[in-house]
Amino acid sequence: MLLLTNDDGINAPGLAAMHNALADLDDIIVVAPDMEQSGVAHSITLHVPLRVRKVHRNGRLFGYAVNGSPADCVKLAMCELLQDKPSAVISGINYGANTGVSVLYSGTVAGAFEGAMFGLPSFAFSLDFREELDFSDAARIVRDVYTMFADEPLAAGALLNVNIPALPVEEMKGVMITRMCRAPFIERFEKRTDPRGNAYYWITGAIEEADRTGETDIAALANGYVSVTPLHYDLTDYRVAEGLGGLGAVRAGEEGGYTTENTECTERAEE
Repeated sequence: MLLLTNDDGINAPGLAAMHNALADLDDIIVVAPDMEQSGVAHSITLHVPLRVRKVHRNGRLFGYAVNGSPADCVKLAMCELLQDKPSAVISGINYGANTGVSVLYSGTVAGAFEGAMFGLPSFAFSLDFREELDFSDAARIVRDVYTMFADEPLAAGALLNVNIPALPVEEMKGVMITRMCRAPFIERFEKRTDPRGNAYYWITGAIEEADRTGETDIAALANGYVSVTPLHYDLTDYRVAEGLGGLGAVRAGEEGGYTTENTECTERAEE
């Protein structure tokens, strides 16, 4: 069974296209937000109850709509709604690429991350912007990429962030394994004034112009490749840790303090 989610909402055309593309490969269940949740990242709902309603299409159960984030949806599916453990979690198809630092804000990627945290192979699919909203080509890529890597098989908890170029399938050059581009997002805000004279702001901006010739996700898209970036929720910067003396190093304060070790945390980290 495949668990599908997204951040554009249960009625999004990208989710429907992905469902149709995968329907003959396995049993499918959808657990997705009841409304758009773009940009919510890995937020979860703590202060209001989560409500669930069944959604039927063509006389059959299509899935469950949840008044929460993509992470909420996957948590609820795994802990309450599903009787059997799915073989994979697949999130998307998002309208708009999730490349570079955008993955930190993306609800689409967060839904897949939540699946990975449950130890499941997980996929996040996003389609680069096109003038015309058509997910038919992207859905073909979803099926191809999923079958390409699902048979490996992927390690437990692996996450592949897949970005599809805004091209017809016949013009795509192939699938490239990439890394996340580190170019910063240049923040801009458009200031406006409401009829009562109060200021309000729309966030705009874009990722800084990046090198289009390397092995990054942004470069792959720009050159007509489907970008596949392995991600992990472990945000430890191991390079900095080594510069600080390596994991497990203990630093003393000016008075010689701060030397206690948390053995329990160390043991868990090593598991």
